[in-house]
Amino acid sequence: MSDARDRIVARAAREITPGMVVNLGIGLPTRVVDHLSADFPVCLHTENGLTGIGPAKGQDSADRNLIDAGGAYVSTVPGSACFDSATSFAIVRSGRLDLTMLGAFEVSATGDLANWKIPGKFSPGAGGGIELAQKARRVVVVTTHCDRAGNPKLKQACALPLTARGCVARIFTDMAVIDVTGEGFALLETAEGISVTEVAEATGAPLALPDSPVPTF
Repeated sequence: MSDARDRIVARAAREITPGMVVNLGIGLPTRVVDHLSADFPVCLHTENGLTGIGPAKGQDSADRNLIDAGGAYVSTVPGSACFDSATSFAIVRSGRLDLTMLGAFEVSATGDLANWKIPGKFSPGAGGGIELAQKARRVVVVTTHCDRAGNPKLKQACALPLTARGCVARIFTDMAVIDVTGEGFALLETAEGISVTEVAEATGAPLALPDSPVPTF
């Protein structure tokens, strides 16, 4: 699964284009920075108060004052800026984020997102996910296709408490790249070694298939 997760993150990193302002959410999205070249022209944002995020750091070389939203040690790049939470969320609320990459517990066929609470399990709270999902110009999800019990995360309707409705545009998983369209889920790509049939069977809602051969990543 480690290789599969790396493949998800590497594919998701290709969603970022030069000049974007991009928020990386907790979980797999925070690892996207490690798949961008050092000279790639992008402004990465973390909700706890930093723009201009460099590669992750190990404990031996980390500045203990620099962490991302998930608490991992990060580095700065030329032009990085640190600020308080009020300024950070002003960036979010004013629509300045071109893209946010978020994790997910569930995504519905209409683009609803559930990623902050599983009833009966501890949660530190919704955090910034609700506003990120509502205010970013584009929202994509980076996650595994199924949960640890093997149940689909991509469903006809979310059963868990929602983060936001109708916000998700694209989903990157260890099995596929899937768009959320007006008609539901649509398959774009499959992971190398994964068949279209396997993706369809692991998806808890109808999956539209392209007429042409499906590319792999």
